[in-house]
Amino acid sequence: MKRQLSHTVLKTMLAVVISCACSSVVLAQIPGLEPEKNWDLTGYVKYMATGSFPDSKSANTTGIENQGNSLDNLIHQRFNFEFRFNRHLRVNVGMRNRLLFGDSAEIAGYGNLVGFDPGYMDLSKNWVDKNGVVANSQLDRLYLDWQENDWQVRAGRFRINWAMATLWNPNDIFNSYSIYDFDYEERSGSDAILVSRKLGFASAFDLVYNPSQNSELDSYAGRYLFNHQGWDMQLLVGKSGLDHIIGAGFAGDIQGAGLRGEISWFEPERSEWMGGPLDSSTVATIETDYSFGGKRNWMTRASLLFISNPQDPSNALLFLNLPLTARTLSFTEYTWYADIGFDITPLSRLTLSSTYYNDGSYFFGASNSYSLSDNWQVLTVLQRFDGSNNSLFGETPNTLVNLQVKWNF
Repeated sequence: MKRQLSHTVLKTMLAVVISCACSSVVLAQIPGLEPEKNWDLTGYVKYMATGSFPDSKSANTTGIENQGNSLDNLIHQRFNFEFRFNRHLRVNVGMRNRLLFGDSAEIAGYGNLVGFDPGYMDLSKNWVDKNGVVANSQLDRLYLDWQENDWQVRAGRFRINWAMATLWNPNDIFNSYSIYDFDYEERSGSDAILVSRKLGFASAFDLVYNPSQNSELDSYAGRYLFNHQGWDMQLLVGKSGLDHIIGAGFAGDIQGAGLRGEISWFEPERSEWMGGPLDSSTVATIETDYSFGGKRNWMTRASLLFISNPQDPSNALLFLNLPLTARTLSFTEYTWYADIGFDITPLSRLTLSSTYYNDGSYFFGASNSYSLSDNWQVLTVLQRFDGSNNSLFGETPNTLVNLQVKWNF
């Protein structure tokens, strides 16, 4: 039923696109104001090798057995296509194609994890899933966008970015993500309808409806965005899954230091779901950064996340791989983060980062990006997950080494 509905939605959107293209009036192009062509096609191709080196104590009471060192390979290709019918109406399509092979692809159920699409429309397809090879294609952007004066209407699959902070985002109730996922910079989208109205300088009102296959999990919210004395602020209210939500956020600077914060209060409309209890929770974050500049372009950032009622993900594997929500950004009451970055050379930048959870789990990371040319980049990432014996990461300590080569077109 889900795939039949997806095919129906896709056919309907395709018919709208063809109809608009056939009926659109060719407008005279104004040099400097109108684009030279009415479409754009961009994208990239990436190859990434990931080595996993779990500690010997990874076999423990969690039931996750140490499988030893492993090597995984990922070829990741992406298309971003935009077609402009006129200055008011356009269509955007974003497609990612992935070929995964290596030790992880031989694990039972790995293909289902790669091909999982949580959206209202199932736009993900595994073309191959056998013999340690998984090939997947997914449309993560597919929407029509109409703008006229101060109004905007967008429908389809797209990213709804209501974040004020740059790390953890309690206000980002539609598109939450893991801070450890560095390979998917576009982030996932939502199947939704957006209506937006600009109200003045840095001020707007947004309404979003995000349906789910289960109507009880439908999400909808309104946001009021405004600027006061140089500070961006927002208020939001609505429903996220099973929770009613009220939130607020701000972003500005003090003496050159950036300061941002978000807070959301989640109140479940039911006392339990699928046999488990549901409780209210407050999720809040505050974040600051400062750029020292200079020859090396030193920059540092620090953030604190608070969750009044954190949920236990059972094990680190689930927390690091399953989709997150604004309610489940962490698994402990307090989480601290800090990083520092600087240029080694004008073409090479090093960033060191660390996260600490108050159950004793911790993360250390180091990444280096190197520009080979205008269109080629090499990224090296080291990730270490560890902690005390009774902590979530400490139960399955692991070191990941990643090497990524990327070509943009």
